[in-house]
Amino acid sequence: MTAHSRSDQTCVKCRRTLEYRTYQIPSPSGRLPHCLGCAVRYQPLLKKSLIICLIVSTVLTAINQGNFIVTGDFQAAMAWKIPLTYTVPFIVATTGGILNAQEAMRP
Repeated sequence: MTAHSRSDQTCVKCRRTLEYRTYQIPSPSGRLPHCLGCAVRYQPLLKKSLIICLIVSTVLTAINQGNFIVTGDFQAAMAWKIPLTYTVPFIVATTGGILNAQEAMRP
């Protein structure tokens, strides 16, 4: 992990000055610095998080609610449990990607 000085870093997307942390996002021309807001909205990261979310959440839903779904015995609690089952892996995958891209800057 390479640390950069504060004075020479700006977000390549929004041009905001990066003060303490930069998020190094891969691109065809190398890893480019982004602010947190732009890193979170980075489309390839969101796409990967969505794919992970769909796979993991479908398996978890099948394990936890599968018997109710197969028998058609839908319970009221499933109205919030199933969406939450899909939300948590998406947040975890996105957070992991962001933390992986994080880089501290030298004072």
